[in-house]
Order: sequence, then C-alpha cells, then structure tokens
Amino acid sequence: MQSVSSRLTRIGVFYDGNYFLHVSNYYNYSHERRSRISISGLHAFIRQQVAEREGVNERLCQIVDAHYFRGRLNAHEANQRGNQLFYDRLFDDILMSEGVVTHYLPVKTYQGYRQEKGIDVWLALEAFELTLYKKFDVIVLITSDGDYVPLIRKLNTVGSRIMVLSWDFEFENEQGERQVTRTSQDLLEEVSYPVAMHAMIDDRTRRNDPIIQNLFVKQASRPTFTPATATTSGNSFVNSQNSYAANFEDEDEPNYNLIDRPDDDPTGRKISTVRSLKSGYGFINYPPNNLFFHYTSLIDTEFDELHIDDEVEFTLGQNPEGKDIAVDVSLVRS
Repeated sequence: MQSVSSRLTRIGVFYDGNYFLHVSNYYNYSHERRSRISISGLHAFIRQQVAEREGVNERLCQIVDAHYFRGRLNAHEANQRGNQLFYDRLFDDILMSEGVVTHYLPVKTYQGYRQEKGIDVWLALEAFELTLYKKFDVIVLITSDGDYVPLIRKLNTVGSRIMVLSWDFEFENEQGERQVTRTSQDLLEEVSYPVAMHAMIDDRTRRNDPIIQNLFVKQASRPTFTPATATTSGNSFVNSQNSYAANFEDEDEPNYNLIDRPDDDPTGRKISTVRSLKSGYGFINYPPNNLFFHYTSLIDTEFDELHIDDEVEFTLGQNPEGKDIAVDVSLVRS
C-alpha cells in the first residue's frame, strides 16, 4: 500500500486580481525593490510554503489549478486607449504560460467611477465548486478582503486547509495622501496558514533567500524601445507586462475632464520636458506652473523609461480639484 507521505498534495490557487495588481504596483513604484511580483516566482513560493506547513516533500506539492478574477474594460473602451487591447492580451499570455485560468467581468461605471461588481461572488463560487470536485488539499487565496470569511468557513467543512497570502503596507499617493492597505483580521483568524508576505519580503535575514528574490521580476537594463524589440525581446516582454499593469490600473482612477483645446492647436497635444520624477509620478515643465502627471496617465510609455529632461507629449487635463495636470503622456521618440 502506498504510504501517506508519498501522496500528492493538491493545491488550488485563487487570485483576487485587483488586489494582486495593487500589490504589484506598490512593489514596482513605491517599495525599494522597484520590481513587480513574478507569477512564476509566486507559484514556486506557494509550493515551498505548503510543503513546509504540511510537512511534506516539496516535489509532492503541486498547483493543480490556478484562477485569476478581475473586472476588465470591454473591447470598445479598451480600443479607445491606444494599446490597451495589446496589454490585455499580453497579460493573458503571461497568465496562460503559468497555467492560470482567467475570469473577467466587464467593469461598470457608477457615479463617475469604474467599479468591479460580482467578482468576489464569482471567485467564492468557483473556489467552493472546484474544491468539491477536485478535492484540493490546500486552497491558496491571494486577497485581503474579509468578505471571503464565509467561503473559508465553507471550505473548512470539506476538510481543505486554507492559506492566505496577504500584504500590509503604506505609501503616499500622487496627491501626498497616505494610503494604507491592511488585511482583514477576521480573514486571518479563520485560515489554517496565514502568510504575511510583507514581513517575509522585508525580513533582512531572508534578503538573499532565492525563494524571496524570485518573487520579483528580474530587472535588466532596458533596451531602447523599437517596434521590433517590443515583440522579439524577452526584456521587452517583461517591460510590456509592467506597462500593461500601469495602463490597466487606470480603470480604478476617476475620469479627468479635459479642458477646452485652443483653436491654434487642433490636436490639443503639448510638448515639453520632464522636470522631476518621484515614485510613480512626476512633473512636466509648463509655465506658469509645473504640471503633475501620474504613471497611470502614460500611454505607449513605461514610467521607468522616463528620465529628467526627456521630451514628452501630453494633453492638458484637470484633477478632481480642478487643478491643471498632464494626461495621456507619452515619450517623444526620435
């Protein structure tokens, strides 16, 4: 008879996509690592953690199902945003290469803000149904939302162990306001294996641990962008993943109302130079005041491509307080 210790530990992974992107943006723009979360590295980390917590051989811990849930712009709206359809497809390719099944619902607009509706319910239903059919030993949830407590309680009744990967962090947004992300304590109290990712990543004793280093996309020197390297270079593939997320995150920002364009400039586009760059935002020289811009306002350009004194093209817009800002910012390429 086969021994219990040699039995495969079956892992199901479920991503709250909006939360995952929020975390990835934080590490890319606000954290000292300046790099996005690698999905392949995250899956390797999950297998290692499950093996450690379950007390089994890591080779016998396998992710047999992984699912990613998020709201997404419809094709018509994405087509209005330049390369948005390309970035959507590119990120789908990244997830597909790691065996992650995608689940999207159209983003709805309520009172001028785009919002996800129904994604959390869909995730919960799929997670519970798949656990019943596929008998996951361990379910890994990448979320911080206390609304998943009823799901966890249900999953506990069928004998599955629950692991939650969570991040707690703070940063200043483009308006200098403190943004705080915290995981629901009710959620953490219900799970078998709570994993505080922020603590493990920032633990100086584990800084050189390969399993931690591999959680992040490897950063290489960026080649000069050309249409050819955009499709053939491995580095460009990673860079495009970063650019995809920057463009996609724009869905969660309020719409900016463009001011009237002058008659002598029928396109409404302006050209000036970058004055300064911060973590995820910067300022453009434009008398009488310098214009603020956020990384979510970039088009066909990655924030990491920009340098001080670079020439950029942009459109004048207004923030919710009525102040002039630069939107639809792109690098002027020779």
